[in-house]
This record gives sequence, structure tokens and C-alpha cells, in this order.
Amino acid sequence: MFFKIKSYFIFLIKSTNKHGIHSPFVYNLVTKCFNKKTAVHKLQLLNSIRNILYKNNYTIEVNDFGNGSKVFKSNIRKISKIAKIAGISKKRASLLIRVVEYFNPTTILELGCSLGLGTSSLSIGNRNAKIISLEGCKNTAKIAQETFNFFNLLNIQLIIGEFNNTLPQVLLENKFDLIYFDGNHQKEATLQYFNVCLNSAHNNSVFIFDDINWSKEMQEAWIEIKNHRRVTVTIDTYFWGFVFFRTEQVKQHFTIRV
Repeated sequence: MFFKIKSYFIFLIKSTNKHGIHSPFVYNLVTKCFNKKTAVHKLQLLNSIRNILYKNNYTIEVNDFGNGSKVFKSNIRKISKIAKIAGISKKRASLLIRVVEYFNPTTILELGCSLGLGTSSLSIGNRNAKIISLEGCKNTAKIAQETFNFFNLLNIQLIIGEFNNTLPQVLLENKFDLIYFDGNHQKEATLQYFNVCLNSAHNNSVFIFDDINWSKEMQEAWIEIKNHRRVTVTIDTYFWGFVFFRTEQVKQHFTIRV
């Protein structure tokens, strides 16, 4: 808890708003996406999905391949509690919808589907995009697939299995405009997936890393990502880290309150 308080305090000191941004590309992203409101009908659909999961009191056994949970003491968990505690927050989901709208990616990869709230946000942001979502736990994936089917989110392809087994083939067959990393909050795994996914990125791709300030080792991973030779622009919003590869940009790092 002390680490999170300290890291957030440091973030507030370093961060700025739109008035402190001297990059047209980042300024437009902040003013036309970050600071905008999400369309009401899209929020209503997302809330309907969230409410169904929140009311689901069945239990499932979760196979957690990441860094585990700081809240759950058992792998036998209520679906409702998984959605409330481990699911993407309303604020982040709303922003994710706007980010997908803004960049309008045609191909999206998500590492870590869980119950599918984040995946649903990606789909709602662009119903025409091809979305591939990877999930290690077959039981959470089953609930997610049922949710996608019920709400007619037909542009999502869910692939079940450990990332080390499923990710290489997916990257071999696709180039991605947007990759959302939300499956493993450990330094070694985060850097491994970043480096592997680089081969599938192009000049206008955007990578989004969840919980870059979740722990000291995630902060260390974020620093290494920022310093990578192919990375030109990064944005630290405290909860997410945005990475860009635009060769026309000078290398710059931003810390922005959203």
C-alpha cells in the first residue's frame, strides 16, 4: 500500500495536463481522446455487460498464470467478485473505448481476456476491428465467450492457452495496429511479451501496458520499454503506459493526468 501511495504522489508531481504538452501528436490525443466523453449508448452497452457479470454468483476455479492476486486467497472464486475486483474499472473501460475510436485500428491483440470486460470495451470501440484475445484460464475464458455471444460481439476471436504457446503463432500470422497488455504483471514476462510483439508492430502501432506502476518491478519494466531503440514516444497515465513507434517523432516521454 505504501508503495502505491508513494508512486502516485511522485506521478502527481511529474505529471501535466494538455497545457504542458509540446507535441502536436500527443496534444491531439489528449484533447480529442483522453479529455473527451464516451458516447452514452456505448457506455450503456458496457454497463449492461458489467451488470450481468456483477450479478453472476456462480463460482469457478481460476488458473492464474500471472503474478497472482493480492485480494483473492483461493483459486475458487465468484464470477461477480472477479468482475468487481479484477475486471477493468469503469474509468479505464470508458477510456479504452475512446482510444480505439480515436486510432481506429483494424487489428487488435489483447493479452489477458479474463471475463472479457476489457475485450468488450475494445469491441465496442470499433465493431469492425478484428480482435484477437488471449487467455490462459479456460474457465474465465468460457464465461467471456458466453458474454460475447450473448451481446453479439462477433468481432472477437478468443484463444485459450498459455501465452508462451499461443502468442508466437498469432504474431506469425498477423500485424497489429493496437496491442493491449493485461495478462501478466511481472517484469520478466512483460519485457518478454513486449520484445516478441515488436515484430508485429508497424510505424503507427500503439502498445498499451496495464498497471505500469503496480509494483517496483513493473516500473523497472516500463523504464526498459521507454528506453528501447524502436520506441519514440511514451505516455505514462499512471495506470496505463502508451507506447508509439512513429519514426517521424523525436524521442519524448510524457507523464499526463487523465
